[in-house]
Amino acid sequence: MEDKPCMISSIVDNLRRVFQVVHGHSKKAERETGLTGPQLWAIKVIADSAPIRVSDIAARMYLHPATTVGILDRLEKKGLIARVRSQKDRRSVEVVLTDSGKNVVEKAPEVAQGLLVSGLEKLSSRKLKTLDSGLAQMVQILGAQEIPPQLILSPEVNQPGTRRGRKAKEKNEAQKVIME
Repeated sequence: MEDKPCMISSIVDNLRRVFQVVHGHSKKAERETGLTGPQLWAIKVIADSAPIRVSDIAARMYLHPATTVGILDRLEKKGLIARVRSQKDRRSVEVVLTDSGKNVVEKAPEVAQGLLVSGLEKLSSRKLKTLDSGLAQMVQILGAQEIPPQLILSPEVNQPGTRRGRKAKEKNEAQKVIME
């Protein structure tokens, strides 16, 4: 088994790598498209599934619908998406890409958040629990449990729902007990 300093060094180096990749992808996306990572990710999700409901976009991006609406508002102001009434259910609104949005998607680079989520979705529940526990401990070490989860390299904050917020609070309390 490796000694403790080597393991700590490896963990810190891997975190550095993660931040470098996410930062690099986000800066490239912003340079090439003028969009933030979350905005680009949203239009890629829309391109894959349009027409699509806001709640479905939020679910695919693992975001609260209120956060997703803010992202979509900015994309709509830029003329990249449109909200239209569903042909199946006139009470429902769906999101589609405009021609400008389609052009952006065609030329856009990969989005780090999308790569991360697709990779995580492929992991077993056991590996996800291990990873979640380790990251929760890092958050605990940094004293960041109460910080709202800001989207990666974006001013956007994911607004958790009440149920999800309660569950996260319970999890943080459980982590405190583990750390003591």
